[in-house]
Amino acid sequence: MYTKKVYKAKDMAKWTRFETFLFFVFVAIVVALYHFFELHWLKIPWTPLALIGTAVAFVIGFQNNSAYGRIWEARKIWGGIVNTSRTFGMFVQDMVTYEHSAKKVGVDSLQKEIKALTYRHIAWMVALRHAMRAPRPWETVIHERTNREWTKYIQPPERTSTLEDDLEPYLSKEDMQYTMGKGNKQTALLYLQSHHLRELKEKGLVWEFSFLQLEGVLEELFTLQGKSERIKNFPYPRHFATLNHYFMWLFVFLLPFALVPQFGEIGVEIGEKFPLVGKYFVWLSIPFYVIVAWIFHTMERIGRTGENPFEGSANDVPISTIARGIEIDLRQNLGESDDEIPDQFPVIYDTQM
Repeated sequence: MYTKKVYKAKDMAKWTRFETFLFFVFVAIVVALYHFFELHWLKIPWTPLALIGTAVAFVIGFQNNSAYGRIWEARKIWGGIVNTSRTFGMFVQDMVTYEHSAKKVGVDSLQKEIKALTYRHIAWMVALRHAMRAPRPWETVIHERTNREWTKYIQPPERTSTLEDDLEPYLSKEDMQYTMGKGNKQTALLYLQSHHLRELKEKGLVWEFSFLQLEGVLEELFTLQGKSERIKNFPYPRHFATLNHYFMWLFVFLLPFALVPQFGEIGVEIGEKFPLVGKYFVWLSIPFYVIVAWIFHTMERIGRTGENPFEGSANDVPISTIARGIEIDLRQNLGESDDEIPDQFPVIYDTQM
């Protein structure tokens, strides 16, 4: 899915509210220990903490760049599917003719072959998007508390319907039986397309040169499918993601033990001229700590959210909307009426599916 909405501060604050509350409580406990119990020895020097913070910042930046690269690559792949699908629809309509056929074929029979090829291609997109939405063990972001709240309102259509039900309108019984018996449904459908084109060539309904061009389009579809499957099935390296997550929390945990004493020392200096301000100055470390911890945590979480662009979160590639848009184009070019063509998936809360 993909959200078109510009994030506001309140949206981001709501998304991270549980962690922000945790940061606030944690630093308040440390300040209370420092202020009321005078545990001034409860501190660590800035130098090692600064080194840890620098390392965490670099790793978070690397993770975010890699996650964005995966999202952008996935979007380019599905952009290629859009273009190649339109090309396939155009080639099928113009290259499947009885011009080179020894036996006269009726217009209705010819149109039936064109429709079968077009519908099977739509079925291929349906199978591919279902495969991309299938959960993987490493796709855990969607299970986080605030993300689960989001799924109560918005879910990709692949979560509310089965592949078999979605394929049924586009395939014959024979094709359906063949496809559902294979592990990789989308690959099986491209094989069926190739077999069908070969049969049409043997009947003289597709010229040999046209057959080669159509097979070239199927080859491109195989390439795009493989690229999409590669992103889906090969996650962001877990040793990077896991260690980065732990390092971030280590930094956030250690930070108060350097920040609070620093504010306490500044308060002592201020207290020489302004005793009341100096006495309570250490409590100002709470908002500063919350801000710093929130920034590090949120940036790390943004990177984790973007690791899997087909997981089904709000900022993923809207493959359902893309596939349905291609279907609408292809079926309109077949001459079908608006009543026969399904509507585009709705945009809910400014979010495409």
